Amino acid sequence: MNRKIVSALLIALLFCSYTEAQTEKKANQKRQPRKNPAMEKVVDNPKLPRVLLIGDSISIGYTVPVRKLMEGKANVHRPLTNCGPTTKGVADLDKWLGDGKWDVIHFNFGLHDLKYMGPKGENLADPQLKTSKPQVAPGEYEANLRKIVERLKKIGAKLVWRNTTPVPSGAKGRVVGDSARYNEIAAPIMAESGIPTDDQYGFCMKHPDLQLKANVHFSKEGSEALAEQAAIAITKALGE
Repeated sequence: MNRKIVSALLIALLFCSYTEAQTEKKANQKRQPRKNPAMEKVVDNPKLPRVLLIGDSISIGYTVPVRKLMEGKANVHRPLTNCGPTTKGVADLDKWLGDGKWDVIHFNFGLHDLKYMGPKGENLADPQLKTSKPQVAPGEYEANLRKIVERLKKIGAKLVWRNTTPVPSGAKGRVVGDSARYNEIAAPIMAESGIPTDDQYGFCMKHPDLQLKANVHFSKEGSEALAEQAAIAITKALGE
């Protein structure tokens, strides 16, 4: 075969391989989930107080808006994870607190505790089935919450409890009214410890349009509204 033809074929094969590799690279980049800005590490301004937000996906939704509202007033951090139920809080709290000093800790547990699980760990199981049960039963929730509060009080930070937002009708794997039930368990614990409550449950009950339909999560506007409530509570704690 003519050398020129062979060279041309080799160049064509190399070009095809390069093009295929670039196409695959771009496809992989598109498939990679975009990192949630709430999960980005915060570089502290040493002149400002430090605030820690502890909570599940509801708090993840309002983390960035709280940072914007508290810009120039506080460094607002959160654990780089969904903090889930109180069982996870008991296990991972020391890791989330780290070695730094905290001025205010705004925290919540509840929606993951009261959600129903199947006998083999199936997430968001049907509460009507006899084989389903809450991930953390009310009695265990109380015990875990007391452990968490006891640990947080040793930090020396101002503490703010954010009670659990409502379960709307039709939300999968949860029961309407359970948020109120778990909030009733938390309320005396916070009162005994002198911890103020950011009453986001009451706020949401007055503004049900902020929440998605048949879903415990919130619209963008809803998360921003919750952020405003959190920022008010945090600012008050910082001023005390």
